[in-house]
Amino acid sequence: MSATGLEVFDKSIQTTNIWLDEIMEDIGPDRQLAWHLLGAVLRTMRDRLPPDLAAHLGAQLPLVVRGAYYDQYKPSASPEKTRSLDAFLAKIADELKFSRPINIQDALQVVCSVLAKHVDDGQIAKVWEALPQDIRQVATAKLHS
Repeated sequence: MSATGLEVFDKSIQTTNIWLDEIMEDIGPDRQLAWHLLGAVLRTMRDRLPPDLAAHLGAQLPLVVRGAYYDQYKPSASPEKTRSLDAFLAKIADELKFSRPINIQDALQVVCSVLAKHVDDGQIAKVWEALPQDIRQVATAKLHS
């Protein structure tokens, strides 16, 4: 018997836990932090993407993660004009200000490596291309090492 009674929710929870486990391999065994980190990076990235691209990325996310991704989304305000890496990282850091200290650049790289592993190659390539070069270089650094 399924945990929730609905296979779609059980599959989403299972997939979400796989993503969180992969994040925790790098940040340590803190599931709450992994969840907050995943959401903070995804929302910051979402707000920097054109709405159509943000929607296509959202469609690739597990249902549970998709809920966090779209939380407080304002497509009419997208894409934000965040150009600098520092401003991008500051936005992520602001969402994580009540969690334990963590290197925000490392956090971005960890979440982006999980995305690259689980999101369609063509779709993730479009996401990387939509980001300014300095943000893209840091976000994808772990993929090239």
